[in-house]
Amino acid sequence: MEKEFTHGNGEDAEKLFLELFSEKNQLKKVMETNRKTEQFGLELSEEDAKLLVEARGEELKRQKRVEFGEGILPKIIFAFCDSSYLSQDSYVETVARLQEIFYLFKNESMDLLTDDELLEFMREQYEQTCFGDLDYLESTCLENFSQAVRAGYRGYQKTQGRGEYEQFDEVTRWDRDLYTAALMDLF
Repeated sequence: MEKEFTHGNGEDAEKLFLELFSEKNQLKKVMETNRKTEQFGLELSEEDAKLLVEARGEELKRQKRVEFGEGILPKIIFAFCDSSYLSQDSYVETVARLQEIFYLFKNESMDLLTDDELLEFMREQYEQTCFGDLDYLESTCLENFSQAVRAGYRGYQKTQGRGEYEQFDEVTRWDRDLYTAALMDLF
């Protein structure tokens, strides 16, 4: 939506400002995400979208954040809509929780991560490390990563958040070759 500000009438500029940041405009942007998400079997009703927009407002207040423009909610939806761990049954609750986690870790990382870097990191861990477990994403992956960022780590800037977690992961993962060798030793 592109509108032109007029220099002569401050009321027009104020109306435009209020329109751009209104809950109605937020709701419209969230509803527009259905165009893409329908191909993955995900769709928000108007009631669902209202719940997510309301949750956004509550979470912004709780985290003492201000957000301009369309906000992060459509970006979260687009980043996660093709996840194999997301279904229509859990769609609204998962997106609401991802939004909550996003705002929390923007604060926890002291806003050193861009929105895109944080989203990329969240998406990658959600799929490859957490296998859809939001508690593990929040309490382990993002906690370890944000702690490193607060301590001065900046390697994520080169990768835009991709492939970063392995160096902070404290859990030993399965290694197929090691597993096969161990089985061979048993027999």
